[in-house]
Amino acid sequence: MRGKACKENWRFYKKPNLGFPALILSCSFFFIAGLFASNLLLSQGTSSDERWLRARARQLQSVEEEIISKYDLLPSGESGDDFITLIPFQVLSWRPRALYYPGFITAEQCQHIINMAKPSLQPSTLALRKGETAETTKGIRTSSGMFVFSSEDQAGVLQVIEEKIARATMIPSTHGEAFNVLRYEIGQKYDAHYDAFNPAEYGPQTSQRVATFLLYLSNFEEGGETTFPIENDENFEGYDAQKCNGLRVKPHQGDAILFYSIFPNNTIDPASLHASCHVIKGEKWVATKWIRDQVQV
Repeated sequence: MRGKACKENWRFYKKPNLGFPALILSCSFFFIAGLFASNLLLSQGTSSDERWLRARARQLQSVEEEIISKYDLLPSGESGDDFITLIPFQVLSWRPRALYYPGFITAEQCQHIINMAKPSLQPSTLALRKGETAETTKGIRTSSGMFVFSSEDQAGVLQVIEEKIARATMIPSTHGEAFNVLRYEIGQKYDAHYDAFNPAEYGPQTSQRVATFLLYLSNFEEGGETTFPIENDENFEGYDAQKCNGLRVKPHQGDAILFYSIFPNNTIDPASLHASCHVIKGEKWVATKWIRDQVQV
């Protein structure tokens, strides 16, 4: 009798009558609860730098896993990475060498940069050539702007954008200058100029601007186009700022333009002459990243 009673009690505790659906439901509940608790503990014990690195990695992942799985990745070097990035672009011109990147950054990223820049805007200045003064060049560039390094952005947005620019241009981010954020109000413009510095006009250069990556941070209703006035014009003699002639581009918020100022033989491309047309209606915000041929300290 004693052995039988023990057997019956064992059966009662060994095999409760929960049913298969109840078993699945309980397992799912404990799995979700454990996942939530582990994430909570992890977030509490993770530094802000580590959280930023994780957010940065997620933002840099430009394609979905199912797309990546279609490619057979090659082993990368120490400075490479293990995923494929798709950055759509359109060739606008071979003379000048200009590319268009639609939707390069998000509207939220655009607004973040604008908010960072607004409190520090100052009248834009010029790099003066030999014999020029601030007075003689007055009116050439009438925008307001400021400079900001990606390391100054606590949210990490500029670091993400800077890395994406490096992927698009295939030039390391260490070759980039600080972002120059600019605001053009109604009537403001920037007359035709080169981003590269001719040593004959500016003196010896320790490094040269190779390319310009221009981010469009806002939509502007009328005017404000970026123009390359000497496209297909070997005998260009002047620039009509009112007509804003030449190859004219007017991207949307979040789009970007890349153009090269230097030929592969390290001479200045005369077709890289460009200008910002008068803003007629609205407000134009852009962020310029100049890229040089040497690492910037």
